[in-house]
Amino acid sequence: MSKVGFIGTGIMGAPMAGHLLDAGHTVTTLDRGKVPADLKEKGIVPVATSREVAEQSEIVILMVPDTPQVEEVLFGEGGVAEGLSAGKTVIDMSSISPIATKEFARKINDLGCEYVDAPVSGGEVGAKAATLTIMCGATEKGFATAKPLFELMGKNITLVGGNGDGQTCKVANQIIVALNIEAVGEALLFASKAGADPAKVREALMGGFASSKILEVHGERMVKRTFDPGFRIELHQKDLNLALSSARAMGVGLPNTATAQELFNACTAHGGAGWDHSAMVKALELLADHDVA
Repeated sequence: MSKVGFIGTGIMGAPMAGHLLDAGHTVTTLDRGKVPADLKEKGIVPVATSREVAEQSEIVILMVPDTPQVEEVLFGEGGVAEGLSAGKTVIDMSSISPIATKEFARKINDLGCEYVDAPVSGGEVGAKAATLTIMCGATEKGFATAKPLFELMGKNITLVGGNGDGQTCKVANQIIVALNIEAVGEALLFASKAGADPAKVREALMGGFASSKILEVHGERMVKRTFDPGFRIELHQKDLNLALSSARAMGVGLPNTATAQELFNACTAHGGAGWDHSAMVKALELLADHDVA
């Protein structure tokens, strides 16, 4: 069993840390007064600083919202880097900038430690069911160290390439997810406006070539109006910002990604930053002056 540090026990991180505890690993976490009670019951060890998490762990996992938070946890005062010693491994499972990731990895490598960027897809459902897709950027050695832990949290685990490539893969994933949410939202809105029952339309489409996980899970949310996250719109906006800014730097046009981002922006303007990203359909409904259900 390993001594694991886990920083970021939110909607996604809490069940992920829970799976490690269930498997018998010793798990230490940063206590900012928000450690879930069920993790405490399972024996998670709260400490006061990220440095202490690193000192008490062989492997440190991060699951925090964005690039600035990862940088602060790693390199801020009392950060993980201060508690590392040669031979330890840092795994960032957040979704952040691929460019920043390469710089973070370089700094951690300079301390004699491995760095693995391993963002995930699958949302709260996948985190709870331990069926996350995990996209990794690492050395072969770093991946081999991390993989046994990943197998407790996910099913589709892929070493994409070196540091930063996992994050690049996640940005690509978020482009596909956003455009699929838009497609499902438009389809169900069209069906509803035309007078068909969107729930029955979704049921029929699930048996054909249009079937997808987004239609299954998010289409149901659109019909049932269950927009509690899930995965918050503001986080998907962050991911699409990474896609669009990187695309500009490379001279690549992503016109439909930009459209999806504008729909998320419209939701945020109407107070929806914290809605589940399936609520993108609300922006489409505003344009049509018609609700799916």
